[in-house]
Amino acid sequence: KICESSGESLVSCEGECCSVFHMECLGLKSMPEEKFICTECKNGEHTCFSCKLPGKDVKRCSVNTCGKFYHEACVRKFATALFESRGFRCPQHCCTACSMDKDIHKASKGRMVRCFRCPIAYHSGDGCIAAGSLFVSSHILICSNHSKRNHSSSAVNVGFCFVCARGGKLLCCESCPASFHPECLNIEMPEGCWNCNDCKAGKKLRYKQIVWVKLGNYRQVRYFGVLMLWMWWPAEICNPRSVPLNIQGLKHDIGDFPVFFFGSHDYYWVHQGRVFPYVEGDKSFAEGQTSINKTFKKALEEAAKRFQELKAQRESKEALEIERNSRKPPPYKHIKSNKVIGKVQIQVADLSEIPRCNCKPSDENPCGLESECLNRMLQYECHPQVCPAGERCQNQCFTKRLYPDAEIIKTDRRGWGLRTKRSIKKGEFVNEYVGELIDEEECRLRIKRAHENSVTNFYMLTVTKDRIIDAGPKGNYSRFMNHSCNPNCETQKWTVNGDIRVGLFALCDIPAGMELTFNYNLDCLGNGRTECHCGAENCSGFLGVRPKTAFATANEEKVKNAKLKQKKRKIKTEQKQMHEDNCFQCGDGGELVMCDKKDCPKAYHLLCLNLTQPPFGKWECPWHQCDVCSNPAVSFCEFCPHSFCKDHEKGALVASALDGRPCCSAHD
Repeated sequence: KICESSGESLVSCEGECCSVFHMECLGLKSMPEEKFICTECKNGEHTCFSCKLPGKDVKRCSVNTCGKFYHEACVRKFATALFESRGFRCPQHCCTACSMDKDIHKASKGRMVRCFRCPIAYHSGDGCIAAGSLFVSSHILICSNHSKRNHSSSAVNVGFCFVCARGGKLLCCESCPASFHPECLNIEMPEGCWNCNDCKAGKKLRYKQIVWVKLGNYRQVRYFGVLMLWMWWPAEICNPRSVPLNIQGLKHDIGDFPVFFFGSHDYYWVHQGRVFPYVEGDKSFAEGQTSINKTFKKALEEAAKRFQELKAQRESKEALEIERNSRKPPPYKHIKSNKVIGKVQIQVADLSEIPRCNCKPSDENPCGLESECLNRMLQYECHPQVCPAGERCQNQCFTKRLYPDAEIIKTDRRGWGLRTKRSIKKGEFVNEYVGELIDEEECRLRIKRAHENSVTNFYMLTVTKDRIIDAGPKGNYSRFMNHSCNPNCETQKWTVNGDIRVGLFALCDIPAGMELTFNYNLDCLGNGRTECHCGAENCSGFLGVRPKTAFATANEEKVKNAKLKQKKRKIKTEQKQMHEDNCFQCGDGGELVMCDKKDCPKAYHLLCLNLTQPPFGKWECPWHQCDVCSNPAVSFCEFCPHSFCKDHEKGALVASALDGRPCCSAHD
C-alpha cells in the first residue's frame, strides 16, 4: 500500500482494510508475532478510496475481501456501484468497459483486474482493459487515468469536425484529438479547457483497436525512412507484452501504449492525445488521389483488411455468447420470500389480530377452493395456530409455498416464459410474486439507472403506494411469467400474517404443458409503450393498454353499420401514428410513453414526467398545456415541452439560430 510494488516479505493487515505492506516500508525487521493491524484500522479513520480524504464517516464495501472505504456521496458518483440492503458493492467489482458498453449482465461477472489507485476495474484480457494501463501484478494494475503527462504533450487535434467532417472554427478536446463545431453540438464556444463527452464519461481506447495516429506537430515527418503524409497514419494498438523486446524497452509512462503502423510495419509508443478510432470506410478519402504515397496507400489497404478481420472475430464471439446465453435465462438470484431493501418494513400481526374462519376439521375440504371459508373469500390466509381446521386447513398456500410444478421455457418472440407441468384448476394458487421489496424513491432510481444502461426488461410490481416488488435481480419462477391480453392467471393481493403479499391464481382450468401468463395492465412499472407479442385475438398491441373487447362473430360482422367500420379504421390509423424515438424532455432513448393527441409525435420517459406508471386512458403530453396556467397552448418551444397559451405567449419564445425554430428562455 505504501510503495505500490509487489515482492516478498509482505505483512497483511488483519483489520477491516485487508491491505498488505512490505516489512521495510513499515520499518519492521521481522514478521510481527502477534496479529498485525495497521494504523488506520486501529484509529478507525479510513481514507476514502475515491477522494483520498480520511474520516470516520466513510463506509466499507460490503464484499468481505475488498476492504475499500468510501464516502457515500463519492461512491454514488460511479454508475458501476451497486447498492444493496446490507450496504454497497464498490465499483471495483464491476467492469468499467462493459458498463460503458451497456452490457450490465456481463459487467459484474468474471475475473477482474483492479486499479491500485482508484475505483476502476476491468475484466482480465485485451477486450476490456484500457490501453496504457500498467500491470503491477496479475490482478492489480494502475489504470491510464494516472498518467504523469504534462501540458506540453497534450492532445493534437484534428482539423475537421467529428460531426460534419468540415473545417472552420473548431472546439478542441483537451484530452483526445476530437474537434467539433460548437453549432454541431448545439452549444456556445466555452471558455477555458473543454473535454468531449467520451472523455468526460471516461471512455478509453483498448488493445487490438484500429486507430489513426499522429507522431509530430508538423504537416509531414520522415519516420524510419517513410514520409508520413498528413501525419495521421492508420495503426493498431498492441498489448505491450506482444511487441518486440526492443520496443518494450523504449521510454514510456503510464498512459502510453505501443501501436503497430500499417504499411511501414514499425512500432511506436503514443498516448490517447494523439490517437482517435478508425471507423469503417475511413480509407475512402484517399481513393482517386494519384499523388498519394505508396506506403500510405498500402497502409490504408492493410488497415481496412485488419479492421474487417477484427470485426469478424468480434461478431463471431458475440454470436457464440448469444447462442450460449440462449440456452439458459439471464442470471438472477433465486429467493423464496421477499427481501427488504432500505426503509421498507414487513408487517407482522399479533395472533389476536388474525381473523378466525368458521371451517371445521370434519369438513370435506376445510378452507379449500370450494369451501365457504370466510378468510379465503376476504383474501386472508389462515394461520396454523388460529384456524379451527388445524393441520387440515387448505388455505396456507403462501406460507407452505404450495406451487404446482412448472418449468422455464424459451418462447418464440417473448423471451423466456413459464409453463406448468400439471393441470391446474380454476382459482388454484399458482405462485407468489416475490423479489426485493423497495420504496417509490428506490424504484425511481432503478428505473433511471435502467434507462441510462438501455435496460428494457422490468420486473417491478406495485403492492401498495410505497411498497414495490422488484423481481429483476432476485425472485422466483413467477418473474418469468409473460404478459397476455387474454391471460390464464391473475394477480391478487392477500394478507398473510398481517403483511400484504401478491399471489398469482388461475383464471380458468389450465391443462399441463400450457404457458402461464397474466395481464401486466397497469400493474407493472417501467414498461411504457412496449409492443405486445402475446398473440391473443383481443391483443391491444402494447403493454399497459387495455385489451380490445372480444371479436364479433361472423353473423354479427355482417350487420355492423358503416359508423362502426369507420371507427375501426380510425383506431387502426391511430396505431400506425409515428412517434419520435427519443424522450422530448431529456433527449435519450429507452422505454417511452407516447402522446395520444392526434399528429403529436412526442414521447417521454416515465421518470421525466415524474410518473411511476403509464397514464391511464387517452393521454396528452405537457407540450399541449400552457406552462403558466395549464390552458390549451398555441405557441410551442421546439426544443423542450415548454409551451404557452394566447394570454402568456408574448415574449415567451424567440427565433433560434437553427432555421428560426421558436425556442424558450431555457435555451441559449
